Amino acid sequence: MVASSGLVDASARLVLLQGVSLLHPEDAVFDAMLEGWGRQQRGGRRLQPDTITDRRGVVTRFAEYTGTYPWQWSASDLDEWMTYLIGVLHRAESTIRGYQGAIRMFCDYITSPYYQWPAECQERFGTHPVQICHEWNTVAHLADYEGRAERRPMTRAELQAFFDHADEQVERAVRLGRKGALAAYRDATVFKVMYGWGSRCTETSRLDLADFYRNPRAPELGEFGALHVRYGKRTRGSAWRRRTTLSVMPWAVEAVEDYVRHVRPRYGGAESSAALWLTERGGRVQPREIEDRFASYRDELGLDRDLVPHCLRHSHVTHQIEDGADPVFVQHQVGHRYASTTALYTGVGGDFMNTMMRKVLDRSLAPEPAR
Repeated sequence: MVASSGLVDASARLVLLQGVSLLHPEDAVFDAMLEGWGRQQRGGRRLQPDTITDRRGVVTRFAEYTGTYPWQWSASDLDEWMTYLIGVLHRAESTIRGYQGAIRMFCDYITSPYYQWPAECQERFGTHPVQICHEWNTVAHLADYEGRAERRPMTRAELQAFFDHADEQVERAVRLGRKGALAAYRDATVFKVMYGWGSRCTETSRLDLADFYRNPRAPELGEFGALHVRYGKRTRGSAWRRRTTLSVMPWAVEAVEDYVRHVRPRYGGAESSAALWLTERGGRVQPREIEDRFASYRDELGLDRDLVPHCLRHSHVTHQIEDGADPVFVQHQVGHRYASTTALYTGVGGDFMNTMMRKVLDRSLAPEPAR
């Protein structure tokens, strides 16, 4: 964005009050840099406010750690902070790279002549900012998926035990006359949806009743033949990514239909709310509540503590591949832009691998047809 004076909206001359004597010039200039950077990300790149706030927080924490201002930073300052984050705070590699990315982008902004910060700092402080993030002192992004290696798909036996346990909580609450029967039924259905359609936690919590609709190619599934996911994972501050996931597990469709027909209407305010998953007060169930309930059931069953709700999505991908679904179809179902990402989500079981091995061996050892 360019102002009428010809200066960029995020430039030093427009962010700072020119001709005004600053009581604390260092702090004022640093704050103005952060403000200008925010304008540049909002106006030129159209990034989401949460993304801008998170990046600004990283830059602020780095400045607090060094005790210096951006025009005084050096590459050694970044090295020391990285050592502290890794050695003392034990931050994950993906977190480290995210921090480095924020610092790199901030330095790109304040070192660009286009935004006039080098000249402003040189005039006020006798020095200028430099880029402190280089190829030789930052982490490269080489992998499509950087989740913990311990995270894996749930086995079919684990899934069956988990779903059975979730259903038992409903029966137990009803038998004892407890108030939590509706919530237990709702949560059991939430987990079945996450597995049945391969949805993420946030995607699932933001589903509305109208997001399920008919698929003319699958009339037997009624009003639940497809699911429109409107809040797919955002990347690099982009808008929510949408996708349509076709229903492929009839038993999951039955579970959702039963919940919509017989359980959801019993929540207060159900008629006036669009949300699929309601709380007792008529609000929308939040991702944290889903994560907490999953962890509770997992621990009660004594399952691997590395299992999280996202493992249901991994399980969906894996079991679809094992059952013979085309990998490209599965890729589009779960909204992966690259086939390599779907492959990383896939952790096929031993039986599947042995079956494939047997087919390859049989084909290799088969006698050649007579000529």
